Amino acid sequence: MNGRDHALDIEPRVTLLDALRERLALTGTKKGCDQGQCGACTVHVDGERVLACLTLAAQVEGRSITTIEGLADEDGTLNAVQAAFLEQDAFQCGYCTPGQIMSAVGCIREGHAGSDEEIREYMAGNLCRCGAYPHIVAAVRQAAKELR
Repeated sequence: MNGRDHALDIEPRVTLLDALRERLALTGTKKGCDQGQCGACTVHVDGERVLACLTLAAQVEGRSITTIEGLADEDGTLNAVQAAFLEQDAFQCGYCTPGQIMSAVGCIREGHAGSDEEIREYMAGNLCRCGAYPHIVAAVRQAAKELR
């Protein structure tokens, strides 16, 4: 998890989201709908975007997991997407922001940030109740340009 190994003794029914938040105190990953519809719980497993609320912790045993806490460098330097979200004011209440950022990193890595329309399509699984979508798209566009 975020470059470190963790050993947990948990029941088979425990979700990755609950293991992260309740067992490892990694509370940056948010519990939104708990039904896989809002994207607030987006994390990366082996570099791929997954919804932690729909993933059992047992399913990811031995795999590389990255949460929002693992994006910044060890020295605190923000990931390009995190920095772009700040510069573009791409959040209001901030609740969805960790999931938005994790999804944006995946969107860029997958090569789906070529246009605003493509960004909106590939970020559609992440909901923002505040409606900060224009700023979110601008942040993804900025980070994608910086990472090229």
